[in-house]
Parts: sequence; C-alpha cells; structure tokens
Amino acid sequence: MAATALGTRCTMLLGRRLVTGNSTFPNAPSSTPALPQLALYVVYPPELAGLVVPLAPGLTLGREPSLPPSAHAAAPFATVSHPTVSRRHCTVELGFQTPILVDLGSSNGSKVDGVALSSRGVLRPQSVVRLGEVLGVIDERPVEGTPATPALPGTAPSVVRARGALAKAAVSNAPAMVLGETGTGKERVAAELHRLSGRKGPYIKFSCAELARELVESQLFGHERGAFTGATNSQRGLFQAADGGTLFLDEVGELHPELQAKLLRVLQEGEVRSLGSSTTQRVDVRVVAATNRNLVAEVERGAFRRDLYARLSYFELRLPPLRERRQDLLWWLAHLAEQLTASSGAAPAPFRLQPDAAELLLLHSWPENLRGLDRFVHRALSSGEPTIGRRVLAALMPEIAAAPTSQAPGSNPTSDAPALDSAPRAVQDSGSPADRPTREQFLEAYEATGRNVRATAKHFGKDRRQIYRWLELFGIER
Repeated sequence: MAATALGTRCTMLLGRRLVTGNSTFPNAPSSTPALPQLALYVVYPPELAGLVVPLAPGLTLGREPSLPPSAHAAAPFATVSHPTVSRRHCTVELGFQTPILVDLGSSNGSKVDGVALSSRGVLRPQSVVRLGEVLGVIDERPVEGTPATPALPGTAPSVVRARGALAKAAVSNAPAMVLGETGTGKERVAAELHRLSGRKGPYIKFSCAELARELVESQLFGHERGAFTGATNSQRGLFQAADGGTLFLDEVGELHPELQAKLLRVLQEGEVRSLGSSTTQRVDVRVVAATNRNLVAEVERGAFRRDLYARLSYFELRLPPLRERRQDLLWWLAHLAEQLTASSGAAPAPFRLQPDAAELLLLHSWPENLRGLDRFVHRALSSGEPTIGRRVLAALMPEIAAAPTSQAPGSNPTSDAPALDSAPRAVQDSGSPADRPTREQFLEAYEATGRNVRATAKHFGKDRRQIYRWLELFGIER
C-alpha cells in the first residue's frame, strides 16, 4: 500500500481548490431535489489536500468523466485524480433528507466512517469518507471569512467563524470569553486578542485553578504588608501589573464565589483594592477569560454568578474541538511535527502516513484535542519510524488503532446498546408518537443505510435499542 509524505507542503492543507464549473461540477438543475449544503474536503494524500467538492444529487466522483462534456449538465462529475480511484467510483443520492453515498462497483471500494459500503452510506458533517486511498471529510460548504492566522489556522467553516468572532472582539476593549474543550487553543487565541487589540500594556496570564482561594485573591488584587499571616511585604496584584494591557484569566469557571463577587466589582468600577488596604487604585485592564466548563449550566445551578457571566461575555469565542474540524487535523499533525523538529534543532524528518493510519487518525475522537495530537507527534518522531502504518500506530497509540467502529464520527462510544447481531430486549416503543417517524420514513432511511442498524440509529439520533423496537413495531425484517 502506497505511503504518502505528510510533512511536505503542510501549508497546502490551509488552501482549498473548489471543484466547480461546467467541466467538472455544473450547477444542479432547479428541478433537482434540495440537498443539505455539504461538501467533501479531501485531506489525503497531501497532493490532493485542499480539494473541495460540493455535493449535489446525482454527482458522480471518479478519476475521470465517463461521459462527453456535452452530457455533464445532466450528469455532474467531480474529478478525483488518484490511481486508486475508479473512473466512476461512487455517486451521491438524496435519501431521507440526507445525502447518501453509493459505491458504483469501484475496484478499491468506498468507506464511510470506517465502514465499507456494501451498497450505500449516510453522509453527515464530519463523516470520514474513503475512496480507494483518498480520504476526505464531509462538512458545510466553505464560508468566506478572515484568512487563516497562526493563532487560529484551518479551513473548517467552524474555524472560519471563530476567526470572524476573534476579529470583531479584537477591536474592542470589552471583556471577552473564550470557550472550548481542553486543548482547543484557548490560550493561543487570548494572546492573539491582545496582539490585535493594539493595547500598549503587557499581556499577563493567570490560571484560576492553580492556587488556593486566599492565594488567588492575593495574586489578582495584591496585598499590603500584614494583610494575612506570612504577608511580610506589600505586593502588587495582577490587575495592577496588567494596567494598560490584557489580563487572561484561564479556568475562570473554577473561581470561588466570593472571588467572583470581587472580580465583578473590579470589572464594573475599573478599580481594585488590595487585601489589607483601605484605598482603591484605578486600573485600565481588558479581561479575557477562558473555560472548558459549560458556564450557562453553571449559572443555572448557581455555581457561577449570572451577572459576572454577563459582564465577562460581551464577546464569546467558541473554539471547536478537533472532532468538529477533522479536515484540519492532518494539517495540524504536520505543523506540530515541524514545530517539534525545529525546537529540537534536528533536521526536519517528516514521517509518512499510510492510508489506513491516516483514516484511523481522522476517525479518532481526540478528547484532549491538540494536546492529544501533540502527544502522538512526539511518540511518532521519537519512534524513528519513517512510515506510520496500522502496525506502527498500534504500537504508538493502541487506543487509536484498536478503536471500535462505534467511535466513528457521530456515534456514542459509551452507549450501552446491544451489538448489531444482538436481539432487542424489549419491543415496546419507548419514544413518543410525535418523535417517531412514519413507517415509510423509517423504511427509506433503513434502506438508504443498507439496512445497517448502527447507521440508522445515527441517522435518527437514537439508541440502537430504539431502532430494534421500531423494526418490531413496523413489522420490518432485520
């Protein structure tokens, strides 16, 4: 199986080539049924990375058109130039309000989310598609926006929107909140906010989860000599130190309720009072906060002050996790590898990914996001293996190579649903009639997925047990 260099032309993944025009992808006729505005982002091999194919009913993907140019208007065709892709490899159909990928008897097969297509597979945002040895990710069609920056690179629509929010927040001095899971790059974005703001003062960062409450209060607001046991000298707080600049409060959701009230007072009044002092000092500080918690839920349960949340979130920047921007994952992999080799002083030695390994990396959920990806890069470069295939990947990160298909995009790896060949334990329909599809709707979706219970469950957003109940309820054979 051919192996393709990952480290070369890593910037190529940040560009995109939109397959459009009458020669390869004409506009669909107005009579064509509507299809969700999705596209296939080709990410592997690197020489094809950046190719974007808008999806439409009747679109055929393959190595070259099988029809003369005059017939393209009636039969749209997208060219994917790779020797492992058949001349007419697969086509896109419109299923039950969902695009369906149908293999056309290709030589090297098609997969959706790691499952080989015996007939057809449902396409959803962040589905991983494999045509021969070509890998792509399904997502919304490209959106226009702020160009990629070192702080927030990528072509995924969710990232483009995040860059737009960053650009709007940067021109203001109002507080901003950066939301995202661990490892999504919140600190990097906070620093970029300060850089773009043009504020002349320093950029100071502080984690609200690192110290005990008393020490956090002293660090933020300062203290006078004798303010508490051990306070032998007066000390300025971070608000005074950041005067004229930006103070980044990481893990703000961990802040003690008493300190939440004091922080709110500083934000409202622009004044800070040190511990043990009777006077206040005026400060000009822009606060950028970050958290991986759901602060809306924290507010509702009384763990975080509603008024402080409102004051901190004049601007909200949500950073998507890697599983919501899979088309940027291999670029990040190459970028982190280049950074590591540069920092170590070693000559760049990009490792190569084989198709199976690249597919498994794309399918992984990456709960630690960029931190987990960085750990993989360290292991890969330290292994000295010039080529990363399934066997090497299993040795480097067994949790990726041995991941079950239930961890594919859109699935629930913690589900307690039975295996596909297990019989349902109950035939009663636990869903409400309003939430239940008609027999015709259910049968259309079931047939569109090749009678695959797991894929049908994903389609309806249900547990597999519910699909078994509906099969029994509608009298449909499994």
